[in-house]
Amino acid sequence: MSTRTLTVAITGMNARADNPGPGVAVGRCLAESGRDVRLVGLAYELLDPGLYLDGLFAATYMLPYPSAGEAAFLERLKIVHEEQRIDVLIPCLDAELPACIALSDRLAAMGIHTFLPTADQFALRAKDRLAEAAKAAGVEMPKTATISNPAFFRTCTQDGWTYPLVVKGCFYDAVVAYDAQQAIAAYHRIAAQWGHPVLVQRHVAGEEYNLCAIGDGHGGMLGPVMMKKRALTDKGKAWAGVCVSDRAIEDASARLIAALKWRGPCEIEGVRSRTGEFRLLEINPRFPAWVYFTHGVGRNLPAALLDLIDGGLPPVFAAPKVGTMFIRYAQEVVVPLSAFEHVVTEGGRTSNATSPREGIPA
Repeated sequence: MSTRTLTVAITGMNARADNPGPGVAVGRCLAESGRDVRLVGLAYELLDPGLYLDGLFAATYMLPYPSAGEAAFLERLKIVHEEQRIDVLIPCLDAELPACIALSDRLAAMGIHTFLPTADQFALRAKDRLAEAAKAAGVEMPKTATISNPAFFRTCTQDGWTYPLVVKGCFYDAVVAYDAQQAIAAYHRIAAQWGHPVLVQRHVAGEEYNLCAIGDGHGGMLGPVMMKKRALTDKGKAWAGVCVSDRAIEDASARLIAALKWRGPCEIEGVRSRTGEFRLLEINPRFPAWVYFTHGVGRNLPAALLDLIDGGLPPVFAAPKVGTMFIRYAQEVVVPLSAFEHVVTEGGRTSNATSPREGIPA
C-alpha cells in the first residue's frame, strides 16, 4: 500500500436534514481512517454545508450541474485538478455517475483514479430495469411499472393495483400514496424535479433494511454492513438505525452483486415483509448518507475503497459490531459572510489546512 499523501475529491456536499448527501460522511470516514489523506469537497449548490467545513476539507469547489453535460463537468474538474492535484475522485450522487463513468478513462489519463461500475452495470441497476437484475439473482422484488400518464392512478385498481402504493423518481425520491389524489400529486412533483421515467411500485409493509458494501468488479461483495431503520425522516430516510446480521438478506445482496458483477460502492435497500419474506426495493450506485456508520461498526468502507484504488488488494475486514446504533442530528455551520461571498464570486475556497502534494502517478 502507498504511504504517500492522497488528495481525494468527494462530491455530494449537501446535507439537508431530511435527505442528506453522502459526501460529508465519506469525508469523515477518510479523515478518521488513519490514512494520510487530503480532502477536496465538490458541490453543486452554494448553500451545501460541506463547502464551508474547513476542519474537514482543505479546499472546496462548485461544479456545474450534471445536466450541463460531460464536457462542462470535465472542464471544471480540469481546473480543480490543476490547483489541487487530485489523486482519487469519489462521486457520491446518482445523477453525476453517468458522466463520471463515461469520463473515467480520461480522468485516469489525468492521474485522477476512480473505482466505478461500467455503463451497462449502472443501467441494469436503474429503477426501471432493476427487475431484470433481481430475476437473474433469484431475488424477489415488488411489482414495478414505468408510467408516463398520471391518469394511471385513477384506474390502476381495475388492473390489480391496490393502495397504498409507492411513486418513485428515476434518480431519487419515493412517496407512499394512499389514494389517487396523493399519487397524482407525487407524480407531478417527482417528474418536475427529477424528470422521467416515473415509476410505481407495490407497497410492502414491513421492516426496512439497508446494506452497504463494495463490489469488486468480479462478482464479489466486500465488507457488507447491514442496518435496520429505527426512525425515518418525512422522505423515508434513516434518522436512526441499528447494525444487524441477517443471513438471508446478506445472501440475497451477494447474489445481486454477483449477477451485476458490480464494481464500486453500493447500497441495497429492501424490506422484510410481515410474513418474513425479503423484497428488494432498489440498489443505489454509491455510498449512502449513513456510510459513517460503517466506520462506527468497524468496517470503514470509504477507507477500504481507497485501499482498492491505491493498492489494488481487497481489504481485510473485522466483523461488524452488531447491535451498535446510530442517531443522526443536525448542527449549524457558522462561517463569515465573506466565505459565502468567495464561493459565489470565485466558485470555491481553500482553508489553511494543507497544500497539494504528489500522489498516485498517472
